[in-house]
Amino acid sequence: VPVISVVIGEGASGGALGIGIGDKLLMMENTWYSVISPESCSSILWRNWNHKEDAANALKLTPQDALNEKFIDGIIEEPLGGAHYEPEVAYENLKQSILQNIKAFSKFTGEELETQRQEKFIAMGKFKG
Repeated sequence: VPVISVVIGEGASGGALGIGIGDKLLMMENTWYSVISPESCSSILWRNWNHKEDAANALKLTPQDALNEKFIDGIIEEPLGGAHYEPEVAYENLKQSILQNIKAFSKFTGEELETQRQEKFIAMGKFKG
């Protein structure tokens, strides 16, 4: 069964890791996704929250950053100003993205999906030989 995960707000900590294991990980345009919040990262590295902006930049939290780093598979467009300004439009964009991905997965067997998922995560790592 294909697993499609969508970040619709803030995705952080263990929950972020949990939703990241799917076949497809999508983010709404105005969300962020990381294993730690910028405030917590700043608190650990600098022992205060004064460097949260530095931490946020280093963590590459935005959907575009995550797509560039190949942590996610796509970005779902939101209405100008965010999904809460036009929830019906945001819902329709989300629905169409999910349906499009379900259709794309329908041509694969369970074994093929499993292999693709494994290859996706293996490709994320950078190793020195």
